Amino acid sequence: MDVGHELLNTPFPEMVEKLAIAVAEAQTKLDMNSTAVASYMADQKIALPDLSDPGGAPKEFPLPAMGFLPTFYAVQEAEIEVKMAITMAKTTEKKGSMSAKAGWGPFSASVNASYSSRYAFSQEGSSRLRVKLAPADPPVMLQKYMEAVTEKMAQDSGLVDAGDTGGGGGTD
Repeated sequence: MDVGHELLNTPFPEMVEKLAIAVAEAQTKLDMNSTAVASYMADQKIALPDLSDPGGAPKEFPLPAMGFLPTFYAVQEAEIEVKMAITMAKTTEKKGSMSAKAGWGPFSASVNASYSSRYAFSQEGSSRLRVKLAPADPPVMLQKYMEAVTEKMAQDSGLVDAGDTGGGGGTD
């Protein structure tokens, strides 16, 4: 085994793919939450006095018609950082000694051989996942719809004239 081989075994494409899928799933859940809040807000009503009939019964307005919109979020960026350190070491030692005595008579010899092999492997790793969320504009169609509802309710309640488009205070 060598360090280069170990680094090649790191599944970087798989990490990137999983990050991308996680971001997409997170964005979907954020959008689903915002639409659920929008639906909830549409069901909630605020009772306000009817300006066209001050003595009459109050009119009920849904929260979005009063300008309350759910917050939408978007994943702005996602980052994976992986750090690793791999250390490998292999040591081999061989030792040997031999002694012999000779002369007239019996012969003796001793052999002392030793062999040791050492192998060490050390690895370290750390990773960091960073995701940045930021508020986003509501979907264009929802925004236009809510503006139309608000304008219609303002006309019905007498807050603006039917011919007033709310375009601003410019001079002719």
